[in-house]
Amino acid sequence: MTRTALTAVNGTTLVGLLLAAVTGTRIRRGRHGVLIAENFRFRMPAGSCFTVGSVIITNRSAEWLLAEERAPLFTHECRHAGQYALFGPLFWPAYWVACGWSIALTTSYGVRNWFEKNAGLADGHYPEELPLRPWVRKTLDRPGVRRIFGREDGRTAPPGT
Repeated sequence: MTRTALTAVNGTTLVGLLLAAVTGTRIRRGRHGVLIAENFRFRMPAGSCFTVGSVIITNRSAEWLLAEERAPLFTHECRHAGQYALFGPLFWPAYWVACGWSIALTTSYGVRNWFEKNAGLADGHYPEELPLRPWVRKTLDRPGVRRIFGREDGRTAPPGT
């Protein structure tokens, strides 16, 4: 697969494999060219799995992740592997900036994070929408800000369209 080759060439899969080796996880082959590092024993990051390059690292077994009822979660993590193929090592700073943006606007690092939205919020077990923080709502309620973002009178398209 092109994604697998790109993450190998850009070095992100190597980082995933090194992380798996250092943390003592067992590497198994998954579907669609990804590897699964199972039984990750650390609490960070939160959640049942995360992806580094074409390596999905999970605190569960590979069988658990590959079970049919978790196909959306597996697909979500595969989409992250595709993001690594596209961004390479730049994925990490871009992802953390997107996390910061999302946390600044809401209480979640995922809801307004482009990478998580692109991977499928519901598939990754994120809420699809959360209310904006009060300071953000207050800022958006200013008439000049609404005009800049094309939301005058509740419209979502720029004025004149």
